[in-house]
Amino acid sequence: MLSNQFILSFFLLLCLPIVFFLVSPHVFPHPPREYLIPIVDEIDDQILFRRASTGSVNITRPRPSNGSIFQNAFITSSKRTSRSSPTLISATRRLFATALLDDPANAYFTVLSQYCIPLHSFRFVYQSLFESPSFDRSNPDPTSKGIRVWYQSFIELISDEPRLWKRYIARGRYAMLPQVPFEKFRVGSHFFVMTRKHALLTVKDRIMWRKFKLPCYRSDECYLEEHYFPTLMNMKDPGGCTGYTLTRVNWTGTVKGHPYTYRPHEVSSDLMHQLRLSNHTSSYFFARKFMPTCLKPLLAIADLVIFRD
Repeated sequence: MLSNQFILSFFLLLCLPIVFFLVSPHVFPHPPREYLIPIVDEIDDQILFRRASTGSVNITRPRPSNGSIFQNAFITSSKRTSRSSPTLISATRRLFATALLDDPANAYFTVLSQYCIPLHSFRFVYQSLFESPSFDRSNPDPTSKGIRVWYQSFIELISDEPRLWKRYIARGRYAMLPQVPFEKFRVGSHFFVMTRKHALLTVKDRIMWRKFKLPCYRSDECYLEEHYFPTLMNMKDPGGCTGYTLTRVNWTGTVKGHPYTYRPHEVSSDLMHQLRLSNHTSSYFFARKFMPTCLKPLLAIADLVIFRD
C-alpha cells in the first residue's frame, strides 16, 4: 500500500512541469521579445546625430562634374536591421543625419525602399514640392510670387486605426506613460517625405526614442517605425504635417503586414496612371511594392510613361 502511494505521488510530481508548461502561457504573459541595440551602435548614432544637429550650414559636399548624383553617396557604415524592432527607427534617423550633413540646401528628405518605384520624373517632384500652387489640395495656396514659402511634411498621422490600442500597449499597458499618452499616439506609413525642420527634430530626439525602443510583447502589433515617426510629429508639430503620404500602397490581399506585391506581367502604362491617382494631391510620387523582376518592364515604359510629365 505504501509503495502504491509513493508511486502515485511520484507520478503527480512528474506531471507538474507538464501542466505548468501548458497552463503558464495563459496565466503569465510572454516576456517581451528583446531587440537590444548594442551600446557601441547607440554611441555611434548619438555622435552622428549631434554632428547633424550642430553642423555648419556653410559646408556643402562638392558634386561630381560627371556621372550620377549618387556617386560616392552610399553609406558604407550601415548596420543590420530587423523587422518589428527599433533598428529600423535608428536606420532612418541615420539616413536623416547623413543627408542633413551632406548639404544644408537639402530641404526635403524622402524615405523609400528597394521595392518602391517613381511614378514621375525628378523634375515633376521638385516643381510640385517647391513651386506648384495647386499640388496640395488639402491646404490653401502656400506660395508667394510663385515660390512655395510654407513647407509641410507628407506623413500619415492616423488616429482611427482599428488596432491602435493594441499597438499602443504592445510594450505593456503603461510602458509609454507619462511621455506618450494614448490620445497622442499615432500610426502611419514608414515611407514619407519630411522637411528639413522635422528631420532635425527627429535626430535631436532623446525622450521619445527611449520609449519606442522598448521591447514588445507581441511582434505582430509592434511595427515601431510606423509608430515612432507619426507619434513624434503629432506631439511636436502636427500643424506642420499634411497627414498623408506621397507613396501609393495597395493593401488588397495583405499578408503578414506586407502590402500587395506587383509582378512583371502587371506592369503597364494603365497601372502607372492608376497608381498616380490621389485624393489629397494632384498625384502620388511613388508606389510600392514591386518585385525586383519588374525592373525590365518598368524601364521599357520609363521614357514614354513614367518620366513623361
